[in-house]
Amino acid sequence: MNKILAGILVVACLNIYAKNDDTGSIIHGNLTRTFRVHNPKSKDIEKKFPLVIVLHGGGGTGLDMVKLTKGKFNELADKDGFIAVYPDGFRKTWNDGRPNAEEMKIQKTEDDVSFMSLLIDYFIKEYNVDGKRVYVTGISNGSTMASRLACELSEKITAVACVSGSIPKGVTWLSAPKKGISVIMLNGKSDTAVPWNGGNGVLLGKTLGERLSVQSAADFWINNNKCPLNTSISTAEPDLDPNDGTTVKKTVYGGGRDGSEVALYEINNGGHTWPGGVQYMPERFVGKTSRDINACEVIWEFFKKHSR
Repeated sequence: MNKILAGILVVACLNIYAKNDDTGSIIHGNLTRTFRVHNPKSKDIEKKFPLVIVLHGGGGTGLDMVKLTKGKFNELADKDGFIAVYPDGFRKTWNDGRPNAEEMKIQKTEDDVSFMSLLIDYFIKEYNVDGKRVYVTGISNGSTMASRLACELSEKITAVACVSGSIPKGVTWLSAPKKGISVIMLNGKSDTAVPWNGGNGVLLGKTLGERLSVQSAADFWINNNKCPLNTSISTAEPDLDPNDGTTVKKTVYGGGRDGSEVALYEINNGGHTWPGGVQYMPERFVGKTSRDINACEVIWEFFKKHSR
């Protein structure tokens, strides 16, 4: 136990540059909050690096996200030079503020917004992260948490990427962020947990709460960023794997305030999955995983265009 940051005790590896993968923890409130971190190879300790925070879905862990993405963010970190962090949710979930959802009952009192704020501060100080290039992505519960962070921590976060997620109805945090914040969304049109047209999501018989439609969630970000609608550009992505049963349409809304933009990837026949990732459950439970795009590559290409 060797670091104190803003009055909070931080436990970290003594030599963070000795290897590519470390684990650490932060004492937040009365809880020990843990995370995994991947440092790029040949890390120049004098250089400031972008930070990509990757949030698992409900019931998962940071390690599960490394496995789900097939370690692709780590590969990209080595190639392009950024730090990838995979935090663990309290009892494997994030307090995304969703009301009346079975999945959320066990951790509604945990303040994950302040935990993430502290985590960002810690990496800026101890890992020499560039505070102008802090990004958050996640799937499902982690995706919704990313949306919440975009609203409540827009002064610290540059852009977010939401995979298989939308905005729950009835959340109290849905308000205009202080700054324009770039958002990319990747959603399957056959996702039953996060229905494309909105309504109650269901996964494995568990009710996940009522959500806005995916387009309505995108419209919130478009309106917040003041992206002119006449700037939108839609394109069909190449069908790289005709056997995966999916196709992808991309729509980009540019010209937003503070240089922001919004991108929406519409995955026809896609399920509650990570494009290009592991088919973590059979299709009959979570739907199809698109092989026409790799979400990690798409997200990082989006992120690296944006800085404060």
